[in-house]
Amino acid sequence: MKRLLFFILFAFVLNACHQPIKDSNEVDFIRSNESTVQTMPEDMPNDFGFSIQFGMGKKNEINTFEGTVTKDLITDGITTAAVTFTDEEMNEIYEKMKELNIIETKKIIPEPIDGTNCIQEPHEEDEWKITINGETISHTVSGAYCEPTNDAKQLIELRNYVFSIIRSKEEYIELPESKGRYQ
Repeated sequence: MKRLLFFILFAFVLNACHQPIKDSNEVDFIRSNESTVQTMPEDMPNDFGFSIQFGMGKKNEINTFEGTVTKDLITDGITTAAVTFTDEEMNEIYEKMKELNIIETKKIIPEPIDGTNCIQEPHEEDEWKITINGETISHTVSGAYCEPTNDAKQLIELRNYVFSIIRSKEEYIELPESKGRYQ
């Protein structure tokens, strides 16, 4: 009986020796080595497209997949128009996304200061969906934080750039004006 107990104990110890014990730093190191830095293709792929929903309730949308723009009219609902970008405009937008390496994971939520984050209400939100070489990348930026991260600021600037192109298009200019405001 002692031999059986000794054998079981020996087998248990031997098995434990084959299971490496990792501290949390070692696990983090392994995870960081598993992730690879991705970069965007040099030239805009044929399937490049994006949609961005933004504003209060994300009611505004620019959608290159459908060739549409949706405008929030606030008290009068929403309206949608067919609006497309030229090839040159799409290339310019792609270049800006490439500068930001849009496919990279972004830090959107700021580090708390004194254990808290300043939150503001109401706030806008942006939701990006970008397709590049058959893969869809998503980013969501909340305007709730008083001090947005650099990544959040860059995505908001990108949205403003894209929206400035849309605002100059005749199809958008012909849409009705928004009435009312959010409080």
